[in-house]
This record gives sequence, structure tokens and C-alpha cells, in this order.
Amino acid sequence: MMSRRFFLTALAAGGLCATLLGPVLTGAGTAWAQTPEDLLRAGTAGERWDGFMEARDGSAAATVEAINDKRRNVYVRRAGEQGVPSEEVAKVYAQEIIAKAPSGSWIKRQDGSWVQK
Repeated sequence: MMSRRFFLTALAAGGLCATLLGPVLTGAGTAWAQTPEDLLRAGTAGERWDGFMEARDGSAAATVEAINDKRRNVYVRRAGEQGVPSEEVAKVYAQEIIAKAPSGSWIKRQDGSWVQK
């Protein structure tokens, strides 16, 4: 019969392996629990001219969607306060976001082309 100590050690080791290797084995990739800056530095996402972020790698899609949802809420709220379309507010924010993006970030222009900052 397996001792309790051996069982707990094996269970802990299995949990550690799952934690460390889970994202690799499941294909979660580099976007797992990252900030916008992390995504930009990794090149898995880029900033767009319209104030939203775009995934450049499938692993970043869910994170980028969550970031864009938060941004959209801010743009809509500010637009309501100022009585202007949210798209116009987003474009103003886009200039600031792009200016603050780390060097090497990917930026999508209005014509659809990508350039590195």
C-alpha cells in the first residue's frame, strides 16, 4: 500500500507539472495571463489606428478581446459625456496608446498595413 507521504508528494509533483506544462501542452501559448504591454513586446498583438488592439497570434485572441471590451466601455462612456461618437473618442485615445506603446510594438495603420514602432 502506498504511504500517505508518497501519495501527497506524487500529487504535488503532478500538480506542479500540470501548472508548468499545461499551457504548452494545451497550446495556450504566450498570451496566457499577459498584460497589453506583454502582448506588444512579444509581438502576439498590436495596436490599431482606431484605439483597439488586434491579435497577431491566435494565442492572444481571448486576452485581446477582453482588453478591447474594457476600452470600448471607456470610449462609449467618454463619448456620452462629451456628446461625440465613440469612434472619435477611440481615435484620440489611439494616438496616446500608440505613443506609449513600447519600442518594437506592431501598429496597424488605417490602410491595413502593419509597421513596427
